[in-house]
Amino acid sequence: MKPPVPLGSYAPSDVTFLLKDLRGAQLEMPTEDREEAIQSGVHYSEMLPKEYEPSEQYLQLYRKTLDDSAPLVAEGIAAVAELIVRKRGLSCVLVSLARAGTPVGVLIKRYIEQRYGVSLPHYSISIIRGKGIDENALIYILQKHGLEASIQFVDGWTGKGAIRRTLIEACRQFEDKYGVRLSDDLAVLADPGRCSETFGTREDYLIPSACLNATVSGLMSRTVLKPGLIGPDDYHGSKFYEHWRSIDESNRFVERIAAHFEVIAQTAAGCADKNKQESPEATWQGLADIQAVQQAFGIEDINLIKPGVGETCRVLLRRVPWKILVDRVDNPHLAPILLLAEERGVPVEPFPGLAFSCCGIIKPLKGESA
Repeated sequence: MKPPVPLGSYAPSDVTFLLKDLRGAQLEMPTEDREEAIQSGVHYSEMLPKEYEPSEQYLQLYRKTLDDSAPLVAEGIAAVAELIVRKRGLSCVLVSLARAGTPVGVLIKRYIEQRYGVSLPHYSISIIRGKGIDENALIYILQKHGLEASIQFVDGWTGKGAIRRTLIEACRQFEDKYGVRLSDDLAVLADPGRCSETFGTREDYLIPSACLNATVSGLMSRTVLKPGLIGPDDYHGSKFYEHWRSIDESNRFVERIAAHFEVIAQTAAGCADKNKQESPEATWQGLADIQAVQQAFGIEDINLIKPGVGETCRVLLRRVPWKILVDRVDNPHLAPILLLAEERGVPVEPFPGLAFSCCGIIKPLKGESA
């Protein structure tokens, strides 16, 4: 495979993006048009949402949220990083799933380097629900690090578990096709959906990187797999929004959280030891809870229901939201959700017994329920 081109606003030592640069392609669509296309059968990976440009009020709230939650996020990052070290040692290759996984992967790499003095290789590659993982990117990694390389996949959080299921199937197909077995273990900062065995926490709290899009993800768009743009020998694509460097929050996000690593290292090590000893299983409880929401509102397509704080932020930032369900309206993790909902005129309703802090429901385009 051909070597990657430099992309993104992170330092090259933090991450290598194995993505095709599509910055010249016209892929963005107005939110409503894109939503109509998706619900009419066009795959979401063939177009991009128009990136949300935060209001000054929202940006101030994001920065306050980052400052307030940085110690909690740092503890989760450290806990999952320590668990990765216990499971895989200090010779694994970190492979973040673009794009929510990339900031988390950068922080895990930073923590391990600070704590253990080892700089792990870290790549960001594409995985797309309904399409699979970028096999060309995996081939490049194996060519670079050997067929026996221990790859640790990384993502930001879990909801229904769609990406974890996509990863499991992708690893099975990769072994069938190439004879190379990859671990489908997915390390995440937060696992409220209970879809992973390697996580920092299972609490559904606000991860500040979910509050923004490209400007907290190295200025990279979500990934693209569109016929005519991506050939058989290409990596999946992404747009590098380099012209937004003046409003980029990506490195500030990393630095604010990494500043707490030294203080919480011992606590995180204890959490990782306990986690490894107890070996918590993936129960996929998040999917069961969302099926209850699906039944309550008569929604045929479960993909219109996005559980958890991170996914709800995404609904409000780049989809057409119908309503937001919350476990309780005074949940302290929900301030950015409530502000975004207010800005967009989206109703917020309590849903007693919700396992997640909140849940975003995308507006079905065939009436009040799909």
